[in-house]
Amino acid sequence: MMNSTQVSYFILAAYFDTGGFKYLCFMVILSLYVFILFGNVLLIVVICMNRSLHEPMYLFLCSLFVNELFGSTGLFPFLLVQILSDIHTVSAPFCFLQIYCVYTYGTIELVNLAVMSYDRYLAICYPLQYNTLMTYRKVATLISLTWLFLVLENVCTLILIVPLQLCGNVINKVYCDNYSVVKLACYDTTVNNVYGLVVSAFVIFCPLTLIIYSYVRILRVCFSGSKQTRQKAVSTCTPHLASLLNFSFGASFEILQSRFNMNGVPNILRIFLSLYFLTCPPLFNPLMYGLNLSKIRVSCKNLISNMSSWY
Repeated sequence: MMNSTQVSYFILAAYFDTGGFKYLCFMVILSLYVFILFGNVLLIVVICMNRSLHEPMYLFLCSLFVNELFGSTGLFPFLLVQILSDIHTVSAPFCFLQIYCVYTYGTIELVNLAVMSYDRYLAICYPLQYNTLMTYRKVATLISLTWLFLVLENVCTLILIVPLQLCGNVINKVYCDNYSVVKLACYDTTVNNVYGLVVSAFVIFCPLTLIIYSYVRILRVCFSGSKQTRQKAVSTCTPHLASLLNFSFGASFEILQSRFNMNGVPNILRIFLSLYFLTCPPLFNPLMYGLNLSKIRVSCKNLISNMSSWY
């Protein structure tokens, strides 16, 4: 039996030998990371530089894109190194750091999407009072509280797992995961499990309740409102709903895979689905919002054309 101070590294057992294909995998993953960096950084720059985009909806989007850069950077550089490595191990401190980054990304993403649904609810259901209900001060407060609370909450998660006495160091994934480490504990982990359930209920149930309430009210207004109201709701809510469903699918599978035995699922499919919520939202969200929101689309074209003229 060994405690956490004796576990200097963890073995990531989900990797398998791909032979010469590892260089192809490396190039594919690197390309995805470059696209994620380019798309998210481009939209952050566009929103920050264009004063006409300094509106609540776009400021919440900027927070979303910053979080996706944070989550991607917590995964992709590490993944690229592991793909080229023949020994798939990770030091304990770095493993805990990655757990913190992944969980912070996931919780901020969901809460940010909930705040965005609340913003759309106010814009569609109370268009005349929107500017007084959603002030810049309120936007700053919502974004600050989202980041501050969840950054600190995930520090508490780390405080609970770092001292655990572990009886093994094998994690059956391609990146470090909180629940996988907890399952290696030698002794009772009731405190970790109870804390995890309470936090999950709060971080998942509360945002989902707000999202459902917001869209029920939006749908009610759409069915009883004018054609113009319905068109506005469709144009602004479609990318948000697509983003929400995209993230929810990946996060749901990740939760199921962590909690239940998924040995019946092929290994390559398990790896793909475990990476889905860390890869697809950061990849597709800039594309969805960039194409669907005309202000962002026009601003992106102007920025790219201006950059081209410089050369």
